[in-house]
Formats: sequence, C-alpha cells, structure tokens
Amino acid sequence: MAESISRTAHDDAPLSAAKSANAEAANGRHLDAEKGDVLIGRSVTIDRPRQELYAFWRDFNRLPRFMHNVKSVSVVDALRSHWVVEAPAGKTVEWDSTITADEPGRLIAWRSEEGASIRNSGQVEFRDSPDGRGTVVTVTLTYDPPGGSVGKMIATLFQKEPKVQARQDLRRFKQLMETGEISTAAPPHAAPRA
Repeated sequence: MAESISRTAHDDAPLSAAKSANAEAANGRHLDAEKGDVLIGRSVTIDRPRQELYAFWRDFNRLPRFMHNVKSVSVVDALRSHWVVEAPAGKTVEWDSTITADEPGRLIAWRSEEGASIRNSGQVEFRDSPDGRGTVVTVTLTYDPPGGSVGKMIATLFQKEPKVQARQDLRRFKQLMETGEISTAAPPHAAPRA
C-alpha cells in the first residue's frame, strides 16, 4: 500500500479561539495557541484494522519502538505514565502524563501533569479509511515549547521539533504495523564491510 501521510488542516496555521477552546476541552488542558503554545496534527493511513492499531498504541511500553526520541515510557497505573524523551544537545526531558479519554478502538487522549518540563496534551484517533483500505491514524499534539521561539528554533536545527518528529514517528508506526519492522538507512552492525 502506498504511503499516505498528510497534514491536517491546522498543521501550521494559527488556531482560532474556537479551535483553541476545542483542543483544551478535548484534552483537559489549559494550553492556548494564542499564547505561544503550538498545535500540530498529522495523519497516516495504515493497512491494518483499527482495533489492532489501538491495542498496540495503548500499550505505552511499546511506543519507544517507533517514537524515535522517546527513550522510555513507564506505566504507573491504568491512567498515568512517566515519559523520558531525548531533547536537543544530548539532553533529556521527563514528565508524567495522564490519560483524559480512552475509547477502545477509537481514541486515546492525554495531558502532562503539573510540573512537566514540557507542558503537552494530545490525542491519537483511529478511524476506518473512507476507501475501506485500513485505518486513518491522526495524532494531534499541543505543547508549550521550552525556551519559547529560541527553544523551538534550536529544536528544529537538531531535528527534535515535534512537528518533524510527529511526521517521522507516524511513518515508522506505519512501517512497523504493516511490515513488522522499521526500515533504516543505517548499515547493520554485524554486516561485513567491503
């Protein structure tokens, strides 16, 4: 199946007050694009059933398999988890996250807890593809960039900016779910060299 990764209508556009209020209500979070918080959205069509994709994603311990900068996710209880994520310049950031909505086979929403080094919230939605060829997976993230616009610029230079990562992570998720592996340009460690 040909790769189908698209940006949602609000990828890089400023949010209207209504969209900001909807994002806040949906995610139980007080992030606001008009105050500098960033909203991004990415979608990918994956040739697998919704329930299978939801079940894989809902086991948060599996997320580092395709989320390149996520070092670890430790499940604390049914609703809470602890995240360790690689940041620019070899640093890491950590936060605790709480699930705010969980609709099996359809939706998982979350928000970071108070004191998070990067305030964030988001959701992943699983919908049947309109053409009947798999599932459309849409990830929407809202975050408060550390260090404001300077921090965002530095993150972009080091390819750690969430807009870039969301697209790459969804591409890896698609590969993993459709083929069982993630292709890489890096040579295998055990391969003999010419």
